[in-house]
Amino acid sequence: MLRIRFHEEVIKTLYNQGKIGGTTHLYIGQEAIAAGVVAQLRKDDFISSTHRGHGHMLAKGGELKYMLAEILGREAGYCKGKGGSMHIASIKLGNLGANGIVSGGLPIAVGSGLSAKMRGTDQITVVSFGDGAANEGNTHESMNLASLWKLPVLFLFENNHYAVSTETSRSMAGNMEKRVAGYDIPFEQVDGNVLEDVHFAAEKAIQYVRSSNGPFLLQGNTYRIEGHYYGDAMVYRTTDEVDRWRKKDPILQVEKILIDRGILSEEEYLSIRKEVKTEVDEAVEFAEASPIPKIDSIFEDVYTEWQA
Repeated sequence: MLRIRFHEEVIKTLYNQGKIGGTTHLYIGQEAIAAGVVAQLRKDDFISSTHRGHGHMLAKGGELKYMLAEILGREAGYCKGKGGSMHIASIKLGNLGANGIVSGGLPIAVGSGLSAKMRGTDQITVVSFGDGAANEGNTHESMNLASLWKLPVLFLFENNHYAVSTETSRSMAGNMEKRVAGYDIPFEQVDGNVLEDVHFAAEKAIQYVRSSNGPFLLQGNTYRIEGHYYGDAMVYRTTDEVDRWRKKDPILQVEKILIDRGILSEEEYLSIRKEVKTEVDEAVEFAEASPIPKIDSIFEDVYTEWQA
């Protein structure tokens, strides 16, 4: 969780310095979901992610230095600098890709689940999506097929309460539990900011899906502390609302549990924070030292090529 948090915070600095092209969507405030669900997967399991996908990649085993190199558009990045913030992928790590298209990851996850079933493995695919994607046609088509064919897909609904600037009460009729009931998909809802709740709910859901029972939908209710994208003025929500959620910061809650239960002393916890901060700083140095991709590499690692 600290790796994800410090990774996202250093992106803010790099973005302000003009070192990141395009835009970037930060995962600050949602770390307990990636840590509680994705970090439990096996190496040979798969994930399919969203435009807000840095946390999922890191939880699946992504290395900070290659992550930051990719976000800075450098050759050493996971996609050789061509994917950037919204399209990081690594087949080696089982990450089928973050996705700039809202709900674009769900059909990919269904394909991955179908592949596992046809190959006779017990691999599963976890696909993350938000409340904006919850209303997309892709989402419902994917759930329908996953249930019909009993595919090993865990649908991970990260309800952070806003689809860009529209609050869910103004965009989503009914609720996800009622929706997935129509597809005969079991459902569980947890506080997405409480790591223990997420972890134990995910443990059950992962076991259910891996046991050839078909798909499962786990909903984690959380909140993105930053805007939809970094630089978003956030005029659509109040300071009081954001402050209320800051008090529910998932990392602060874990810190309290670790110290209160005597698992770590305050000094040990601070030492861990320092170690992770150093790790992130070293990753930034690595990324900035990596070369920019050469222009003539533009047609490498692509499936088709246009010719005049």
